[in-house]
Amino acid sequence: MARKRKPLPILEKVTITDVAAEGKALARVNDLVVFVPYVAPGDVVDIQLLRKRHNYAEGKAIAFHTYAAERAVPFCEHFGVCGGCKWQHLPYEAQLRYKQKQVVDNLTRIGKVDLGEVLPIIGSARTQFYRNKLEFTFSNKKWLTEEQVQSGETFDEMNGLGFHIPGMFDKVLDIHKCWLQDDISNRIRLAIKDYCLQHEGYPFFDLRNQEGFMRTLMIRTASTGDLMLVVVFFHEDRERREALLDYIAQQFPEITSLLYVINGKCNDTITDQEVHVYRGNDHIIEEMEGLRFKVGAKSFYQTNSHQAYELYKVARSFAGLTGEELVYDLYTGTGTIANFVSRQAREVIGIEYVPEAIEDAKVNSALNCITNTRFFAGDMKDILTDDFVHTHGRPDVIITDPPRAGMHEDVIKTILAASPKRIVYVSCNPATQARDLNLLDAAYAVRKVQPVDMFPHTHHVENVVLLEKRPAPSE
Repeated sequence: MARKRKPLPILEKVTITDVAAEGKALARVNDLVVFVPYVAPGDVVDIQLLRKRHNYAEGKAIAFHTYAAERAVPFCEHFGVCGGCKWQHLPYEAQLRYKQKQVVDNLTRIGKVDLGEVLPIIGSARTQFYRNKLEFTFSNKKWLTEEQVQSGETFDEMNGLGFHIPGMFDKVLDIHKCWLQDDISNRIRLAIKDYCLQHEGYPFFDLRNQEGFMRTLMIRTASTGDLMLVVVFFHEDRERREALLDYIAQQFPEITSLLYVINGKCNDTITDQEVHVYRGNDHIIEEMEGLRFKVGAKSFYQTNSHQAYELYKVARSFAGLTGEELVYDLYTGTGTIANFVSRQAREVIGIEYVPEAIEDAKVNSALNCITNTRFFAGDMKDILTDDFVHTHGRPDVIITDPPRAGMHEDVIKTILAASPKRIVYVSCNPATQARDLNLLDAAYAVRKVQPVDMFPHTHHVENVVLLEKRPAPSE
C-alpha cells in the first residue's frame, strides 16, 4: 500500500514582496522562497504550500489579510482559472515597471554585460482586445471550477469550447467572454458552439479517446478589416460540415476567409495539414506603413498588430540604415522585418526554418514590389555558415529575432566570424537573449536596450538590443 503523503503546511500572514518568473509573485519565509500566483507585492496572505523543495516552495493564496495598495480589479470572469492574463490584478503601470525590471535583471544577472542606455519600456496603446489571433478547442469534458465542484450541482452539459487548462491536456475551460481579441471573436465562437449543441451529429472532441467531430477553431483579424475563420474537424462528414459552414457564412458575412481542415491525427497542430477554402480568400491582408502582408492560416505574424509596428520601428532605428547596407534578417518568418527595412537597405537576405513561411515572405515582397530581398529556407545553423557568407556577402547589419530558446552556438560563431558593424537582437525571452549577449560580448558592446510590451496583463515582454562591434585591440 502506498504511503499517505503528509499534508504540506499553511503559512500564515505572509507578505508578498516581489514578482517572479512565469507571472508568479514571491515571498520569503525565513530562508524559504515561496512562489505564489495571482497575488501582488504588498498583499498579506495565508499560503497553502503545494510543493516544497530544499530552498523554495510553490503554493496558493487561500486567504487575504491585507490587499496591496497597488492593485487592480480583474475585468475577466475567467481570471485565475484559464491560465492567461495572470497580471490582471496589477495596474498596467505596475506591469510595465515589473517588465522593465525583468529585462534589466536578466541581462545583468545572466548576461553579465554592460547594458549601455536602457530606454523606458514602450507600453501598448491597447490593453484589451489587442490580439489578432486566437485558437479555441472543443472538448466533451469541460473544466469545472472549484466553486462549481463545491456547489454540489449536477452538470448534465459537459461540452466546452475555449482554452486548455494549464497542465491538463484533455480539459478545456468553456469561455464565455475573452477580452483578448475583438468581440467579433466571441460572437463567432458562441454562435458555433450553440449551433453544434442544438443540432445532432456535432459531438465535441474527446481529447483522451480521440473521437468526436468538432475539434478546434482559429480566428484571425487584421487592421485592414479582413477576418479569417478556420474550423478544424476530426473527420469528414460533408453534409454536416457544409451545413455548419453555410450557417457561419450566413450569420457572419464580415468573414473574408472561411477555411476548414480535416485533422485526423493525434495532435491539434495543422501545420502539416491541408487547408481548404470554403468561402472567400485563402488569406487575410495586414498593413503596416503602407506595406501589405499576406497572412495565411499557417503564417506567423506578430499577434499584437499595433504593437508589432512599434517593435519593428525600434529594430529599424537601431539598425541605422543609410541605403548602402547588406542586411541579414535571421529567423525572418514571413519576411515582415526584412520587407519593413528593405526601403532603407541596399539588400536584405532573410533566413527561416519553415519553407512555407519563406514562400510567404517572397509573396509579401512581390505584393509590395520589393526587389531587393532574397529568402532562404533551412535550419539556421545549417544555412548560416561561413560558406554562405562568402557566397552572398558579408552583412553590414544583422537583425535576429530567434524563438524563445535563443540562438544556437554555431549561429553565434558564424555571426562573430561574419563581423557585421551592428547587430539588432529582437527577443521574446530576455533570459536566453542575455545568455547570447554574454557569448557576443567579447566582440560586441551593448549600446541600447529597448523593452516593448506586446502582451498586456501577462509577464511576457519583448526586448530589442543594439550591439556595436568593439574596436579592434591596438597593436
